[in-house]
Formats: sequence, structure tokens, C-alpha cells
Amino acid sequence: MKFSLDITESFKLALGAIVANKSRGALTALGIIIGIVAVITTMTAANGLKNTFRETFASIGSDVIYVSKRPWVNMGPGFAFRNRPNISIAQSDKLQQQLLPRGVVNPSINGRKNLKYQSKILDGIGIIGTTEKQIIVSDMVPSVGRFLMPFDIEYKKSVVVIGSEIAKDLFGQSGAIGKVIKVGRYKFTVIGVMEEQGSSFFGGPNFDRQVYIPISTFTKTIGTNGGRANVSIAIKAPSPEEMDNFEYEVIGEMRKIRGLKPAEKDDFSINKLDTLMDAYNNMMGVVMAAGLMITSISLFVGGVGVMNIMFVSVTERTKEIGIRKAIGAKRRSILMQFLFESSVICLFGGIVGLILAGIITEVINAVLMPASLSLSIIVVALTISVIVGVISGLVPAYRGAKLDPIEALRYE
Repeated sequence: MKFSLDITESFKLALGAIVANKSRGALTALGIIIGIVAVITTMTAANGLKNTFRETFASIGSDVIYVSKRPWVNMGPGFAFRNRPNISIAQSDKLQQQLLPRGVVNPSINGRKNLKYQSKILDGIGIIGTTEKQIIVSDMVPSVGRFLMPFDIEYKKSVVVIGSEIAKDLFGQSGAIGKVIKVGRYKFTVIGVMEEQGSSFFGGPNFDRQVYIPISTFTKTIGTNGGRANVSIAIKAPSPEEMDNFEYEVIGEMRKIRGLKPAEKDDFSINKLDTLMDAYNNMMGVVMAAGLMITSISLFVGGVGVMNIMFVSVTERTKEIGIRKAIGAKRRSILMQFLFESSVICLFGGIVGLILAGIITEVINAVLMPASLSLSIIVVALTISVIVGVISGLVPAYRGAKLDPIEALRYE
């Protein structure tokens, strides 16, 4: 009971001292405000980048395994993968036979060609030769028209499904379905327009500037580099829970198809969304560490400012401390009074910093990328504010609590 009364009394005295010196308290909190704004902006920007990254690559699918010649994230020398044999359509067909009916296997070949419609020309557009299973292994579907069908692949139809950005560039507001465009020097009829995916901040493919044609038509028209086409195979797992076991199964089947001996290393790469996420997390870990190191300097400077002001406050109120001790106040009461004062100043700075950071976050969200303040970020920011306040006020408060009451009463 006595301890709770001490806390209440110390808190009231601390608030009274802050109210009596409003300007000094506000200036003292300025360093904390800057530090908290920096911390919160760093964390919300990191969250925004993570959300944007996930949205950008959502079409890859979290339950899809990609077999390709090279890894998506190459941490070693490029020549280690250059001499690997290409993956062929025949190998993809064999893999499909081995994995039926558990997995959906979709081969694809990538290339680049110019697109032309009347007088409009688009240079270097990504051309993807694929099958009707493309929309099964990805989250992308047409917003207008239809996607490729089995008979398009079987009869090598000259049909194309285009990205939303290409549709705007070539046709503007007019309808794209049924229009004939040139892919390279061959004519294709537009049968569908994919839904908009949005642009990437990370140097990845712009899905809105790609077109899809039957893989059989791709090999007939665009070509396969002298029969040496490099195929990428997407395999949709039976369920996300079976991804790990299914991955081992895919690796085993591919090794048999490629004729590898037990002692030989894989001459193909397994890629997943997790591969990109791991690379992203490693990159963001370094960025966050650097950002937090810089913001910690701001908080340190702010904390030093609070400590200096608290030393001034203790010195100014030396006689007050002597009077309180003379009438029975204990050391812990004096200690708590100044700790509460420094903590409240820093908490005030944290709240103001939180408001300013919220405004900056809304600007980032409106102009650059998705970003928002989460409850965890708010709790972390306010906790940091209080911790900085306690640490900054500890030495001055301890000095005040140790003052001899007789010497304090003599102080002028």
C-alpha cells in the first residue's frame, strides 16, 4: 500500500515538474521524436516492401515447384550452371507421366520478340510458350476472353493471350479480342487479356508486359535455338502441406529422367517462392540492420539530451529534494520521481513521433507502396520510448536520491 502511494505521489510530482517547464520538456523530447519517427518509418517501409514483394510474385504460387537449368538466386559463379544440359519438352512429358495423378506439370519456354499492331510496335516483349495448365500452376487468369485450351496446343494454333499493359499500349480503349497482331514475323489472333498484376520494385519480370502462346506454336514459329530449347517445368504440389515430401519426389524422378548416377550432383535446379523469400529476407535483414543502426544513433543522441536535462532538473530542485528527505521521503521515492519525469518526457516524444510517422506512412502508402502501422510496431515504438527514458534518467535520478538532506537544504 505504502509503495503504491509512493508511486502515485512520484508520478504527480513528475507531471507537475514537466507542466511547469513545458518548453524545456518539448525541446528535450525533440531528439526522441526524431528517433521514433526514424524507427517507425524504417519498420513500416520494410513491411511495405515485404507486402509488395509478396504481391509481385504471388503468381509464382507457394505450392508450386519449378525445375529449371539455373537457380533463380545465383550465389555462385555463373559458369557452374552454363554447361548443364537443357531441359527438354520430352523430359517434361516423362515427368508428367511419373507424377500423375498427384502433380500438375506445365512446361514453358521463354523468348523475346517485337509485337506489332498496325503502326504500333512494342520492342523486346517477353513471349512465353506454355500450355493450358499455366493458369492452374499460377494465380493469373484472363480478365477478358479466355486462356489457351488443349486443342490450341494440339493443333498448334496461332493464338495469343496478352498482358494488360500490352493491351493498353496496342489497342487503347478499344477491345483486343479478335485483333490480329504480329509476334516477330508471324500473325497471331488475340483470344484473351490477362488481369493486371502490377509492376515490380525488385527487378523481376513485368507480368503485364508478357504474352502467352501455345508451346507447340512457339517451337514451330519462334523456334527452339536449333532444337536446343531450354524448358522450365512448373509442378503444382497436391497440397502446401506436402511440398517438402513432393519436392524430394520431383528431384528423384528428374534424376532418373536425366540419367544421373547416385554419386553425380543434380544438373538442374529446384526453385520455389521460398527461394525468393529467403533471398529477400537476407537482403532486408542487412537493410534493416543498417537502418536500425542509424536510427539507434538518433535515439542515443536524444537519450543524452534527456539525461543532460535531468541533471539540470535535479540540480535546480536540490533544496526540494532536501526538504522531502527531511520530512521522511525515502530514496526510492526521489528515484521514482525523476525516473517518471524522464520516462514521461520520452513517452510524450514517442507519441508525437508515432503521429508524425503515421502521417509519413500514409504518404508512402499513397505514393510508393503498400505500408501501414501495425499494433506490434506501435507497441515497439512506445516501449523503446519508455526504455530510453528510464535509461536516460537513471543516473541523474540516482544522484538525486543519494543527496544528503542536510547538504541539500544548504544548497543555494
